[in-house]
Amino acid sequence: MLEELVIRDYAIIDKLSVRFEPGLNLLSGETGAGKSILIGALGFLLGARADTGIIRAEAEEALVSAVFSVSGNSEGQKWLENHDLMADDGNIIIRRGLKRTGRGSSYVQDIPVSRAELQELAASIIEIHGQRDGLALLKKEKQRELLDLYAGLTDELVSYSLLYQELSIKRRALDSMLKSAADRERESELLKFAIEEIAAAAPKTEEENELLEEERLLSQYEKLYSAVSQAHELLSDSEGIVARARKAKQLLETATAIDSRLSDEARRFSDAYYELDDLGGLVGSYLGRLGIDPGRLEEIEARLALLQKLKRKYGDSIAEVLDYRKEAESKLSSIEHWDEDREKLEKDLARLEELAHKAAEKISVSRNKASLALDAAIQGIIATLGMPHARFKTKLDRIPPNTGKVVLGPFGYDEVEFYVSANKGEPLRALSDVASGGELSRIMLALKTVIAGDTPTLIFDEIDTGIGGEVALSVGRHLAELSANRQILCVSHLASLAARADNHLMVVKKLEGNRTVTRIEQLENDNRVREIARMLSGDSGSKASLEHAAELITKLKRTRG
Repeated sequence: MLEELVIRDYAIIDKLSVRFEPGLNLLSGETGAGKSILIGALGFLLGARADTGIIRAEAEEALVSAVFSVSGNSEGQKWLENHDLMADDGNIIIRRGLKRTGRGSSYVQDIPVSRAELQELAASIIEIHGQRDGLALLKKEKQRELLDLYAGLTDELVSYSLLYQELSIKRRALDSMLKSAADRERESELLKFAIEEIAAAAPKTEEENELLEEERLLSQYEKLYSAVSQAHELLSDSEGIVARARKAKQLLETATAIDSRLSDEARRFSDAYYELDDLGGLVGSYLGRLGIDPGRLEEIEARLALLQKLKRKYGDSIAEVLDYRKEAESKLSSIEHWDEDREKLEKDLARLEELAHKAAEKISVSRNKASLALDAAIQGIIATLGMPHARFKTKLDRIPPNTGKVVLGPFGYDEVEFYVSANKGEPLRALSDVASGGELSRIMLALKTVIAGDTPTLIFDEIDTGIGGEVALSVGRHLAELSANRQILCVSHLASLAARADNHLMVVKKLEGNRTVTRIEQLENDNRVREIARMLSGDSGSKASLEHAAELITKLKRTRG
């Protein structure tokens, strides 16, 4: 049960705190006062999507919190246990905020939770029927969802959905395989050509850089040969550096024999001479190897051109060209093993289809069984809501086959649609074709009543759309009966519904300073009579309106039991 709601900086609400009671809680007020904003804030708290537009102008963060009692609520307590949380004297506190930056936060008992977890908890403690739900009810998909919810098929549909997704993936894979033989042959020939072309060229990863360096040397051969040969001549000629150094070495050795003080100089010069002599030999060897093959430059240029051609066709580098070959070999292997792969995929498909058909058949049987119970329950309720001769029927049809076989859809075999006959003698027609606003409101009220199950709190935002008179009285009576064993929160313009309230709250819009703000007043005694008088006639001051309102409260005062 919802005990208290606190809102800060949400839409036009700066700060607001409101307490709710067991039984029927009714919110009334002038159009635009902010009644639906209150429901919107509660929806936000319980995990509805929201953007920064909900934040009050000039504020930095919207904050909504609420206290819920989960005493006696087995589903709510189970959720808490699964998340290692405990209620405090049977109560839990839920908080959610959204900052201007777009960053949001959600807490249960001061422990952070995800929006999905928040929605999961909310489903066990509260059910909200908003103004848009009536229009959603006209869609067949929504009608299927409601039937599945009533039938308790959530887990079965999750399992089936996983099967259906895997089946769809396998089907697409098989469709891709079943391209024409000509396409496969053409692709095979292209892959073979690429593999053979790369294999014939046998490129190596570092080959291109090595060839480019060799090409650079060969293109400057004459300059290189001239420089090396001249250096060799200066070193090795009979009058060259080495010959002269040998003679100088001998002279220093003679001088050292006379004067030992020259021994260091002689030794160092001797070392230099042997180094020069060794260098002369090395340069000579290099010069001997420096012969040129007249056709080598052409070979290099041809090889580089071939490597460039491979890169244009198969990759930006030789490494990518080699990777392309590996991928081509893998694809070619797949094509060559096409028949084996196809047979395996077809066996997998047959197995998955058998499992999916069994699951879909089981779901369909459950839907058909549940639809009978749902029809009886709905028809029983709408008969008390001013539609005594109405008939309600859930029709299930198999998805139209396109190959003569039963078709599997994302949710099984069935297409679900609600049919209704609002008046005696009229044929059943699709709900989307015949329901007026008032009829739709009552059918939605009946559906929410039936499907809510044991949910302790039900919220209805303007369930009175399109109804009045005796119908309004019957809707009020139904909500009052519902509130005997659960909490009802209702936004309404109906005086006949407000007169039945256990807790009447009036939403008002006021000007405080230069700001428009929303406030809530709990109405009792004379204040409640005046508000119901306003709801009856728009006049809360005339004696006749006040007397009529007081009389209505007395007449509709509920008795329990």
